[in-house]
Amino acid sequence: MDGLDSMGFEKPTPIQEKVIPLIMSGKDLIACAQTGTGKTAAYILPTLNRIALDEIPHTSALILAPTRELALQIDQAFQGFAYFTHASSLAVYGGGDGQTFEKEKKALSIGTSVIIATPGRLISHLNLGYVKFDKLDVLILDEADKMLDMGFYEDLIKIMNFLPAKRQNLLFSATMPPKMRELAKRTLKDPAEVSIAISKPAAGIQQSAYLVYDDKKISLCSHILENRKDQSVLIFASTKSGVKALEKELRRVNLSVKSIHSDLTQEERENVLLGFKNRSTNILVATDILSRGIDIENISLVINFDVPHDAEDYVHRIGRTARADTKGEAITFINEKDQKRFAQIEELIEKEVSKTELPEHLGKGPAWNPQATKMKRNFNNKKFRRKPGQHRRNSGTSGQ
Repeated sequence: MDGLDSMGFEKPTPIQEKVIPLIMSGKDLIACAQTGTGKTAAYILPTLNRIALDEIPHTSALILAPTRELALQIDQAFQGFAYFTHASSLAVYGGGDGQTFEKEKKALSIGTSVIIATPGRLISHLNLGYVKFDKLDVLILDEADKMLDMGFYEDLIKIMNFLPAKRQNLLFSATMPPKMRELAKRTLKDPAEVSIAISKPAAGIQQSAYLVYDDKKISLCSHILENRKDQSVLIFASTKSGVKALEKELRRVNLSVKSIHSDLTQEERENVLLGFKNRSTNILVATDILSRGIDIENISLVINFDVPHDAEDYVHRIGRTARADTKGEAITFINEKDQKRFAQIEELIEKEVSKTELPEHLGKGPAWNPQATKMKRNFNNKKFRRKPGQHRRNSGTSGQ
């Protein structure tokens, strides 16, 4: 309770209110809720409560997360809640030097209250034979759908084979695709299910979009940012090369910008994030590595430089703004090829996003016609193609 008070928590969010009693009752759980709804505290608090009350001396909980950034964020949240207790935690995420590995090895072999890990790094330790999970009480999968998207299914199954069969399993996810159901069926026993506002952006986000050709995107981005130099802006691009190119161009027009991508070392990534959090950098350009799990307050604007490949990722990207009932803005750039994809996003969020006219100096963008894209894609689909040697069927006119 002292930890809650010190962190400014006054009342539970809907997901916390529903799942905390279920977790404390010992049930397995599938919880679906979008980013920014308080999922982290929803599983940390009952887990920490059990450790604090029973003074558990062994590793009691294993939390698996898809990215280093999310693992670190969970660890920071745990340390805040646990400040007035004896409970300890360690993030195991890779990317460090030999000293970091030795620190992780010590914690995993001796035991610490909670281990927060990325699957790949944890398997590296498990393969060396010294990890002690024999008394583990609870396994928590955070952003489980993202882990499956990243190809971690077999890794997750391998990790579970090292854990005691008798344990509580908590699966937190933003979506519930078929692969997730398969994992849940294989992992959970008679789970309770809770779903909160799946796949809907926060009400406080003002959404808009521009129809723009690719060669005009950087100029449009510079124009938008020109009068926002005192605001905190997060820009998502789909590729690592795109992130680097955009950072370079925005630097050229004297904007305070840095980028984060997989080519950076863990220390470099942490320094970039820290600079963005403390506002020494106003603009951060990133790939989808940051679309989930990073809790940075007071982001005024999110720009989707590219339309995300998955409609769900749109919700997670723009969910970086308007957190905790605040206001924010999200702008998406749509080229002629991505119109059908953006129409699917509008269908998912059950809202038509307003299309803003381009500034005069950029000329006209492509017309909004997502159906044309759909027809083109259907024509290119295999089921519409003739097989080798198959003749076109005529409609009764010779020589047609």
